[in-house]
Amino acid sequence: MKRLLQRILTRPVTWLANKFSSRPNLQRVHAALTALYQDCLKNPGKKGLVLETDAANARFIIFSDQHKGAKNGSDDFMKAEPTYLQALHYYLDESFHFISLGDEEELWENLVGPVKAKNKKSIALQKDFLLQQRYTKVFGNHDTFWNNDPFAGMQLKSMYDSNVNIYEAVLLKLKIEKSNIEIFLTHGHQGDGLSDTNWFSAWFVGRVWAPLQSFLNLNPNLPATNDRLKTVHNRFMYEWSEQKKNPVLITGHTHQPVFASLTHLEKLYQQLDRARRNTNTAAIELLTKKIRYIQEEYDYVINNYHKSKPCYFNTGCCCFTDGDITGIEIADAEIRLIKWHKNTTGYERIVLEKMLLQELL
Repeated sequence: MKRLLQRILTRPVTWLANKFSSRPNLQRVHAALTALYQDCLKNPGKKGLVLETDAANARFIIFSDQHKGAKNGSDDFMKAEPTYLQALHYYLDESFHFISLGDEEELWENLVGPVKAKNKKSIALQKDFLLQQRYTKVFGNHDTFWNNDPFAGMQLKSMYDSNVNIYEAVLLKLKIEKSNIEIFLTHGHQGDGLSDTNWFSAWFVGRVWAPLQSFLNLNPNLPATNDRLKTVHNRFMYEWSEQKKNPVLITGHTHQPVFASLTHLEKLYQQLDRARRNTNTAAIELLTKKIRYIQEEYDYVINNYHKSKPCYFNTGCCCFTDGDITGIEIADAEIRLIKWHKNTTGYERIVLEKMLLQELL
């Protein structure tokens, strides 16, 4: 019976997935981000949490896209879990505030019960952050359940033994000497016609559409799985944030790290341009090799990478197939793109990129 249903439904469902999820619309994305940002300003604490502090005292770690599953064949988090646990221990000891920026749980493919039962170690660590009032949870498109299910609050309380507030965004207001900077954090699926139009469509995607795709073994055509869509998503997010009236933006969703509006590949191209201007033969050769290596995975670059403003950042994800995780730190008056990975002696935190917060002004 299952094979018969798969045979009947695969073609129309694939067509619908490609038609509706592969055509992001700039106006819709920008309108959704603007509405959410304005809601944070006018109704702080309802959809979006507003946090104010001095830049010198700010200590935030932002991870997204863990996609915690049920420890089965489709669990993307399993390989990265040991690295993730080590990272959380570090940030707990170093007094960081942990912002989980959406898709922490993979609830398109799993029910809450199995996810809760199979991820007790990470939940226990996050509970420690919560007890110290240093944990903020934002929902994404894969865990929109936390926002639209009437029993979500009870489920979260059973996981953390305490009430957990769910937000769609966080607005950081940081004081830097005599100036102020706003950093707006959200998962990044806003404006997606499948999962960000109204409560019914969000419920439909989470409880009908996504399980149907999982049943049919279809890979959804989304930014996290499609390199072309990653580029489109990054461009839309960057173009929203670069407008003078809008704040610096941090999202997740694509699983592709972005620092100061540039992907790693775009950063290499920028360095290659500089090496060519300086006629640095050794640097040109090294950078060309690095670019070719990355191009084996993806080769999408925005046209204006050499002129971009440092106003858009992306956390990457906590479910890379090699067990690495990436995130964004805001600490010591800096913003940093970090990677955690396992080496021959243990687990290592690497600062991939960093810049002073003041440079964002």
